[in-house]
Amino acid sequence: MSSASDVVFDCCAHAHIGGEWGGRQDFQINLRLILVSGKTKEFLFSPSDSAGEIAQTVFDNWPEDWAEEAVARAEILRLIYQGRFLHSNVTLGALGLPFGKTTVMHLVPRENLPEPNSQG
Repeated sequence: MSSASDVVFDCCAHAHIGGEWGGRQDFQINLRLILVSGKTKEFLFSPSDSAGEIAQTVFDNWPEDWAEEAVARAEILRLIYQGRFLHSNVTLGALGLPFGKTTVMHLVPRENLPEPNSQG
């Protein structure tokens, strides 16, 4: 028996069926996204997907059990990986994320990214 939180959303197979990736799960990256509330959901993405595209896809496919945390628009959703906010143009491939393993990221609503550290 699986719960709704065990569902993995394949967010990129539609773009890759018959293409380079062929919709194959072994060429996709499994992301477990965690909200501030602690709720989690897993999604499958292509290495070529950017943080901005991921935010838009998650927004467009917002899980029902995340309804209380829904946001008004995708542009305010930010991904945090290893303690750092990801800029919208950074791809999963550029991060060197492994295929076939689950990578955990936080998903938070935030209008602007914080300023980079000015210490040098």
